[in-house]
Amino acid sequence: MKKHNFYAGPSILSEYTIQNTADAIINFAGTGLSVLEVSHRSKEFQAVIDEATALVKELLDVPEGFHVLWLGGGASMQFCMLPFNLLRKKASYLDTGTWAANAIKEARLFGEVDVVASSKDANYTFIPKDFTVPADSDYFHYTSNNTIYGTEIRVDPDVPCPLVADMSSDIFSRPIDFSKYDAVYAGAQKNLAPAGVTLVIVREDALGKVDRPIPTMLDYRTHIKKGSMFNTPPVLPIFSALQTLRYYKQLGGLPELERRDLAKASALYDAIDSSKMFEGTVTNPADRSIMNVCFVMTPEYKELEAEFVNFCAGRGIVGIKGHRSVGGFRASLYNALPMESVQVLIEAMKDFEATH
Repeated sequence: MKKHNFYAGPSILSEYTIQNTADAIINFAGTGLSVLEVSHRSKEFQAVIDEATALVKELLDVPEGFHVLWLGGGASMQFCMLPFNLLRKKASYLDTGTWAANAIKEARLFGEVDVVASSKDANYTFIPKDFTVPADSDYFHYTSNNTIYGTEIRVDPDVPCPLVADMSSDIFSRPIDFSKYDAVYAGAQKNLAPAGVTLVIVREDALGKVDRPIPTMLDYRTHIKKGSMFNTPPVLPIFSALQTLRYYKQLGGLPELERRDLAKASALYDAIDSSKMFEGTVTNPADRSIMNVCFVMTPEYKELEAEFVNFCAGRGIVGIKGHRSVGGFRASLYNALPMESVQVLIEAMKDFEATH
């Protein structure tokens, strides 16, 4: 039975990425060695990281003055690494979910943090509006897509200070105006590669301005100077990321990826909104994520949620159970997910509703 993978992360990867990675695990670049065992200092792997870096810059249109880094530790490491490097006196943060709250907690270890707005009281079911970011902030940090709650900010905010964004779950789904940013970071396990590598894009002239000493491994300048090779990088995830980036380029880059993502999300939200059994947890269309569609059963059908998960499993649909902290359902529509899988889920919803 064909599987339709809606897991939130680690999540679906393209067949192109999986097949090429599998081949390299057996024989990497004709070396007769596995990519799992080859030296990261070899010319063959240096070519991998060089091409991956170049493709990130090309696909995202990263301008001069920014560095692309491949680091370990996940996005959660960036919650502290970023303020360690960039927070001098005060930073502003927007609280839109669990990961934003975790970033706020870490930043408070390094300076004053102004939480300009929060949707916590409404269980993070909307994106706050009409807040003010102080102009004297060293930066304004936001989480562009909230995987647990299904909200997303799909524009680069206009604020009177540099932007910083955690784009772990929606990077490569829209263009980014880097002229507004000091840094963007993203864990790879949604739209890029297997877990284990974190993509960081940081502006060079934003660095070196804090007074505090920074441990060597936590200083962005260390990794810039060494080309992400100060210590052994996560070789396999970087190789897989290269395959994904090649695949994105073959498809037509961000314009085509965004077109596909919008189409998938529109189809699923239309099915939810037209249903008598299902309802979305994010009601404002402007706040809805196109990466993670969160929904529940209406109160009169609430007891059927577990039955629906099992019904979907019988059709090869996996990973739609909502995060344990919110329940319900979550369909993650990352770039590698085909429209076919969305249509299979929609049919399952309709058939389940028809039988009840």
